[in-house]
Amino acid sequence: MAVEEVAQQVVAPPQKAKEPSEDEKRRKKIAAGGLMKAVMRPGGGDSTPSDGYQVVYHSTVRTLDGVVVESSRSEYGGKGTPIRHVLGKSKIIVGLLEGLPTMLKGEVAMFKMKPQVHYSEDDCPVSAPSGFPKDDELHFEIEMIDFFKAKVVSDDLGVVKKVITGGQGWESPREPYEVKAWISAKTGDGKVLVSRTQGEPFFFNFGKSEVPKGLEMGIGTMTREEKAIIYVTSNYLTPSPFLPGVEGVEEVHFEVELAHFIQVRDMLGDGRLIKRRIHDGKGEFPMDCPLHDSLLRVHYKGMLLNEEKTIFYDTRVDNDGQPLEFCSGEGLVPEGFEMSVRLMVPEEIALVTCPPDYAYDKFPRPANVPEGVHIQWEIELLGFEMPKDWTGLNFQSIMDEAEKIRNTGNRLFKEGKFELAKAKYDKVLREFNHVNPQDDEEGKIFANTRNLLHLNVAACFLKMGECRKSIEICNKVLEANPGHVKALYRRGMAYMTLGDFEEAKSDFNMMIKLDKSTEPDATAALLKVKQKEQEVEKKVRKQFKGLFDKKPGEISEVGTEDVDQPAVENPKNDDKEDSDGDNSDESHETADDPPRTSWLSFLWPKRLLAALGRPGCTIL
Repeated sequence: MAVEEVAQQVVAPPQKAKEPSEDEKRRKKIAAGGLMKAVMRPGGGDSTPSDGYQVVYHSTVRTLDGVVVESSRSEYGGKGTPIRHVLGKSKIIVGLLEGLPTMLKGEVAMFKMKPQVHYSEDDCPVSAPSGFPKDDELHFEIEMIDFFKAKVVSDDLGVVKKVITGGQGWESPREPYEVKAWISAKTGDGKVLVSRTQGEPFFFNFGKSEVPKGLEMGIGTMTREEKAIIYVTSNYLTPSPFLPGVEGVEEVHFEVELAHFIQVRDMLGDGRLIKRRIHDGKGEFPMDCPLHDSLLRVHYKGMLLNEEKTIFYDTRVDNDGQPLEFCSGEGLVPEGFEMSVRLMVPEEIALVTCPPDYAYDKFPRPANVPEGVHIQWEIELLGFEMPKDWTGLNFQSIMDEAEKIRNTGNRLFKEGKFELAKAKYDKVLREFNHVNPQDDEEGKIFANTRNLLHLNVAACFLKMGECRKSIEICNKVLEANPGHVKALYRRGMAYMTLGDFEEAKSDFNMMIKLDKSTEPDATAALLKVKQKEQEVEKKVRKQFKGLFDKKPGEISEVGTEDVDQPAVENPKNDDKEDSDGDNSDESHETADDPPRTSWLSFLWPKRLLAALGRPGCTIL
């Protein structure tokens, strides 16, 4: 039997037509004969402006018998300043909205407009000037002086930039960068306010109000060596040392050449840890900065921030001229030092001012550095090596690399650097997303290692006081392996910290049921749970003493007596190891105190009443 194949034509659903813009809707309402154009002087070239372009033009409006109604030209009573609009952004009458995009540069044209095409348009977005004959047919004489693709810096078009020459790179200055630029300024009608600085460019600190606000906003969009004109209206002409007197000036045009800027970074956002680049390196920021776990090579000079700027260490002098080598993310240098180096590019030199708590107050202090002193480091990043790429490694090599990183995490955990330790475990877990074991034996090793890493992360969360996250991580392990006693122990400790005592006891009892060898640890944990319950009951009884003995109207006085608050532990002060060590597959920790939460977190109504010996009470 012959089978006839029928080709079914697949017709794509019609695409929804793009909703026309408000300007397009306005243009479509122009009736035939409502807008007429006559070219009085041809322009040059063949390009015309479009949306996104700034148009600069003079306008003179006349009645049909030649009486001037309004003009931007000084000879007709105007201010002499050309009008500026950004097509697609500025609010203008619909006749100009339709007519300006038809003009060439230098062209002079006469537009004859009926009232509905200028200020008598329904819902016209701009108001007619006082005394303007908006109900009359009028002639608009327009001279197109210039147009160009504009960078709109402020939404209200108070700051607009015209790029003359593009710059280098992509980085732009921002607070608190140090900036050098050649700048000149003139009013909209051409009066010179500031001539281009001679010799050295003008220097200012970004964000310190040392130049007008609008000028600074425009410079903040420029790159090195870029040349631009920045148009700034009066509301952005704030007084400054650069241009102190600007009263009565409606608009200033700043011609700017951005000579150089120095990257200054407020690392903490509070002005205490400042990194200042004093010599540019090679590469682009931040693409060519050291990644986490990179091997870095630096020369540095450490100074005390005293009057003498006492040098306490210099690798070129005190280290036989050899640079310091260290791996980032391992807590091997002070935190402020590493934070700054990781934002440097090779061969960059930076001056870092650091407060004590990010210098040596939490790090082994050199003998000649007093306690609580501010530090300044001059750091040169010689280079760095990227983290080892696991692509192409066999399974055993991957597991060896994973074990090295996990051991580093364990060391950091023992040192109380829980966030750094967690970052190490997380790194391996991310890499494991791309590992595919090839047989059952590899799969078993891989699963066990991944479970250990998850439990290491859970231990970090527990020490950091994020118990709910610790429980979520343990649940991942238990979903895959419900009998994992270490996951039960870790989760039980997290439940106990939260005051979920029944859940904690359930996990510890399950440990004993699954593995008798865990009974000592589980029993110790259960004893700790019992102690916690007693502590909570004691606090509750003291806080709510007499609650049910009061007469009506006296209830408001309950709970006003002082209660001793438990001191909240700082997890980082606990020196006991709680992360899985090198041979931790079958080991379990003793039930040492995890970080405490406020005792108020235990006061769920059900537990409160039970603690008071009144489980059957009803609160009305």
